[in-house]
Amino acid sequence: QVQLVESGGGLVQAGGSLILSCAASGSTFSRNTMGWYRQAPGKQRELVAGISVGGTPNYADSVKGRFTISRDNAKNTVYLQMSSLKPEDTAVYYCNARVPVTSILSNTYWGQGTQVTVSS
Repeated sequence: QVQLVESGGGLVQAGGSLILSCAASGSTFSRNTMGWYRQAPGKQRELVAGISVGGTPNYADSVKGRFTISRDNAKNTVYLQMSSLKPEDTAVYYCNARVPVTSILSNTYWGQGTQVTVSS
């Protein structure tokens, strides 16, 4: 059973920084595509950043230049470094893993979420 445990959320002032961590277990982490999503009240869950098996990142336009996603395969952990935070970044942030089952199929898993609140 794949488990994802996020940590690092909290309350921060606008312009501040936070680092989120997601520790994964129950799969071969190095084979998983990992990502961070967020969901603000009344809004749909959206992709914030993703990182491929090979370490290639991709970002939502709204966070480019401010957020950095990285992975440490030795620690089975993916990170989201957030800087220059804005009140509109306030949301519950979820870790996501796509675990390959076959060459074309994968299963998706979610963490429990961690709250990030940015005050103005």
